[in-house]
Amino acid sequence: MAKISYKLMLCNQLDESEVMDKLSKSKLLGSRVYVVHVNPDPKLRIFTVAQKLQMMTDTYTWLATDWLSATLDSFPPTKKTSLGFLQGVVGLRQHTPESSQKRALMSRWKRMQQKGSASSELNTYGLQAYDTVWLVAYAIDRFLDEHKNITFSPNSNILHMKISGLQIEKLKVFTGGNDLRDIVLQTNFTGLSGQIQFNEDRNVFSGGYDVLNIDGVSIRTVGYWSNAAGFSLSPPDARKGKQDSNCCLDQRLHNITWPGGKSKTPRGWVIAVDERPLRIGVPNRASFTDFVTEVHVSHKIKGYCIDVFLKALELVPYHVPYMFQPFGNGRSNPKYDDLVKMVAADVFDAAVGDIAIVTNRTKIVDFSQPYASTGLVIVAPIRNSKSSAWVFLKPFTAEMWCVTAASFVVIAVVIWVLEHRVNDDFRGPPRRQLVTMFMFSFSTLFKTNKETTVSPLGKLVMVVWLFLLMVITASYTASLTSILTIQQLSSPITGIESLIASHWPIGYQTGSFAYNYLSETLYIARSRLVPLGSPEEYESALRRGPSDGGVAAIVDELPYVELFLSSQKDFGIIGQPFTRGGWGFAFQRESPLALDISTAILKLSENGELQKIYEKWFCKMGCHGEKKHGDGPNQLKLTSFWGLYILCGAFALTALVVFLLRMVRQFVRYKRRQLRCSSPSSISPSTRCSHVIYHFFDFIDEREEAIKKMFNQREHPHPQANP
Repeated sequence: MAKISYKLMLCNQLDESEVMDKLSKSKLLGSRVYVVHVNPDPKLRIFTVAQKLQMMTDTYTWLATDWLSATLDSFPPTKKTSLGFLQGVVGLRQHTPESSQKRALMSRWKRMQQKGSASSELNTYGLQAYDTVWLVAYAIDRFLDEHKNITFSPNSNILHMKISGLQIEKLKVFTGGNDLRDIVLQTNFTGLSGQIQFNEDRNVFSGGYDVLNIDGVSIRTVGYWSNAAGFSLSPPDARKGKQDSNCCLDQRLHNITWPGGKSKTPRGWVIAVDERPLRIGVPNRASFTDFVTEVHVSHKIKGYCIDVFLKALELVPYHVPYMFQPFGNGRSNPKYDDLVKMVAADVFDAAVGDIAIVTNRTKIVDFSQPYASTGLVIVAPIRNSKSSAWVFLKPFTAEMWCVTAASFVVIAVVIWVLEHRVNDDFRGPPRRQLVTMFMFSFSTLFKTNKETTVSPLGKLVMVVWLFLLMVITASYTASLTSILTIQQLSSPITGIESLIASHWPIGYQTGSFAYNYLSETLYIARSRLVPLGSPEEYESALRRGPSDGGVAAIVDELPYVELFLSSQKDFGIIGQPFTRGGWGFAFQRESPLALDISTAILKLSENGELQKIYEKWFCKMGCHGEKKHGDGPNQLKLTSFWGLYILCGAFALTALVVFLLRMVRQFVRYKRRQLRCSSPSSISPSTRCSHVIYHFFDFIDEREEAIKKMFNQREHPHPQANP
């Protein structure tokens, strides 16, 4: 994401007053990273002026192209001791690999300096000049080998040029220039500055750069850079043949000392300075002024959104000078799209307020993290449901009530059948058994059963029945609570679909994005949309209704609606928000402050400060819950619980079948033993069937203990005494 924000053009002479003026003006800009690219300057005037302007501190970053290394390498050792004002500057030097030829030349250069034949040190450009001489010499030598001689010819372009004092017409042109150039471009040898070879663009292949860091009086090599490997701790020539797919992932340098002697990497930018504070556009609202507006008497900007921004600004780890500038006349709500466009057009640096984050706005500006959740909702008149003496019957449909009542009867019968033979609580006179049977079943609703189940089958049926009752009673309680508290609509609008399908007028807040959303996204005719500028207009339009010049409903963002409904009892929200979004602060594209403000907003949300700010502004008289209306509570139908009823019925039927099979088995055993003790002639065939059925029910009515005792007596009869 790096880019050049500004270019400061300087003349070649580097006039110190011009440099002073340009650098002074650049301090008003946000960027603090300077890339210096000028001709070699032995006086280092740019850095001298920067030091005078206090721009060599730890808030600045100075990068220099290879002109600086060429200049410093040319200095004699005595002059390099006075480079303290360059502390922290990072520069580049064309990389020249170490070789015996290079060391030999440097040694000869030292001897020339001692003899006075050379006054400056040898830099990379000196090594390249040395290689250039040898390059031309190699090319001419090869040219002579191939063409044997050198010829010149007159140039028709300069024959007629007459310049006083010069005999330019006598100049001749080397006829083998193209051939010599081709030989030069084909040259490939290793010189003192590295490999000398030309690419397709006729440029010498780059050997990379040394990355230099000036730390006090020393110049340190902190790493290397090349096209192939990027930043690296090893020289480019040492990495030849070792590049792989991960070579550009290890981008490292040694520790760098930055201006001011700090080792921490400077941020490289500031949002604003005191001379040019951040220009923040603020909507000057005429309604719902608790969110944001300008106080007319004191001209101060205040509101919920302002408090959130100022609190977030406290968590930004640097100073941000700012200046609020109201947007709008204060008599009507401004258009928020226009405010966002002014941020994109650099009229404002940012915009702070109740600004909805919508698609068309995110295309031209950057938004912070949302600090408030919002969305479009529908507001319409409501009326409270009237109480009824039979309201307790409304949670269930008639079918549901009938099935539930029948279930109590069935469970009463099943439990009586399963418990009658083994449980004394379910025995006695018929009237008492009937009362006990139904009292036991219906009292399970209140968990106050006096009787207890004894048989395993009875206990199993009770577990499933109690689970069914738990679900039914919980659902009944929730439905009845909803019916007693629900608010019913006084208009047929039940949601956004019915609102679109109708032809009634719809209200919206002036300046809100709701107008564009309703007309361009939902394709509602603009003639149906009625602008409303205040809560008073909201109330008046809703009370009058569409038949009297009002509106059937209002579509607005949830925070405004909640504030409006906090003082209204005759209106409510229909359904849920049909769009989801949030409010954020708008910044110019790629503004670093957007990220830092977003981080601060997240911290405010985590530590509860956002909620405290909200309560400060909107809970002065106690927070009011949202007045919402769904579609009204539907009665609970059998289709929602048929699975439970089938499950309970299956368990009850299974238990009853198992019980009957067990009784039949015992009865058969009993009858067989009885037949062994009686003669066949004593049994009347005509009455056998009715006698068996009657005897079977009589057998079931016997206590379990009596049946077992009877079986034991027949299996172990008492011995008779001899006379």
